[in-house]
Amino acid sequence: MPHIRVSEAARFLGVSDDTVRRWIDHGALTGTKDASGRLVVDGLELAHLAREQAALPEDPSKVGRSARNRFVGLVTGITTDKVMAQVEMQCGPFRVVSLMSSEAVRELGLELGSVATAVVKATTVIVETAQGKSIT
Repeated sequence: MPHIRVSEAARFLGVSDDTVRRWIDHGALTGTKDASGRLVVDGLELAHLAREQAALPEDPSKVGRSARNRFVGLVTGITTDKVMAQVEMQCGPFRVVSLMSSEAVRELGLELGSVATAVVKATTVIVETAQGKSIT
């Protein structure tokens, strides 16, 4: 299993290094020392904790959909012209940007600070790693 340094674990979870260390001290995470003597956590254990901690607000629409990727957040930016609009949302730690018609912005009643849900149905998802091989 990969081992993740405390500072990186904190960044992935959106908490401070001290919080990760407290979780280790209280048994929520298991800390070990790497070959350099630095405190690290198991990558799989961190992934499980990240999933448990990931609590976005519940989708207020209560509508069933086949798309599983729903991000509830706040509208933080709207740029419109006569035909098209760019809507930016902050969904937890994620910035989501959508291009839509200006008419859709008006019909949805979108305005800065309003709550909305970004629904993503992707047929292509690209996954990258630092140690992976480049395929062209």
